[in-house]
Formats: sequence, structure tokens, C-alpha cells
Amino acid sequence: MSAENGTPDSTAGSPGAPAGPRPEPIRFFGTTWVDRDNGYAARRVGVAAGSLAAAAVSCIVLRIAYQGLRIAEVGSFVGILAVGMFAVCSALAFGHTWEAFKRRPDPDRQRSLRGLLSIGFVGSLLAYFFRSLVEAPGEKLHREEYRTAREQYERRISRRSGNPGKRRRP
Repeated sequence: MSAENGTPDSTAGSPGAPAGPRPEPIRFFGTTWVDRDNGYAARRVGVAAGSLAAAAVSCIVLRIAYQGLRIAEVGSFVGILAVGMFAVCSALAFGHTWEAFKRRPDPDRQRSLRGLLSIGFVGSLLAYFFRSLVEAPGEKLHREEYRTAREQYERRISRRSGNPGKRRRP
């Protein structure tokens, strides 16, 4: 929302522009999540298919990298470490990405987990896939924030109705 995240409201005061907070766009969906129109369902299908395809291609690339370790004959210990590292990092990245769809992550924690999330990219892609089967990833969080901002805006507007100079004084 423009009122919450500090985004300047470029349409403020222009004729025909909706008053109040505007919905925050979601990656790949824009603001179609608000009314679920303008190809929202097709975008969800596309995002689900794209994230699943990217996860599958990523697994193939990881398999090729593992085969490179086997060809280099680095030993079974290094192979087990590599597979374990990608499995653990993917599981942690899945959990972190899934939670980020429910509430906004702490920017400092996000910055410190950047390496883990890039190693566990397969988990993030799978979280994106599973969430897009239900809704646009992050839609529930954005919808709650938007609804709260609209309610606060409506309460502020209703309190400021009328000209205070014309009120009757008892």
C-alpha cells in the first residue's frame, strides 16, 4: 500500500483516481490479485508450471554436478556432504520462503540468510509452486495488509466528514 510502504501516491488529487491506499503489486501478478481478474487464474497456472519446471531443471543441473563429483573421484564423503548440504539448505529455504508468504520477513534476517537461500534455491522454487496452487504467492499477506489499510482509511475519512466551521455549537 502506498500509505504503508512510503510509496508516493502519484495519482493523489488527480480526477478519477481511487482515493485511499492502493494495493501493493505481487511479482508476476501485479494487482490482479485484488479482484482476481485480468488473467489471474492463467497467471497462477503459469507461475505454478514455471516454478515446477525451474525446480526440475535445477535438479537436473544438480544431478550433473553430482556426476561431476563422481567422475572426479573425490570420495563418497564429499558426495554425501554435497547432497546433504543441498538437501538441508533446500528444506530450510522451503520453510523460510513458505513463512515469508504468511508474514513479512525481517530484513536483517533475510540479509543474513541470503547464502543459505541461494544454495537451497530448489526449496524456494518448490515453495513457490505449492503456494501458487492455492493462491498467488503472498496474496493472503497482501490482502490482509490491504484490508487493514482500507479499514483505517475509512475510519479516518468518516471522522473528518463535513466542515468543522459550520458545526453547531451547544
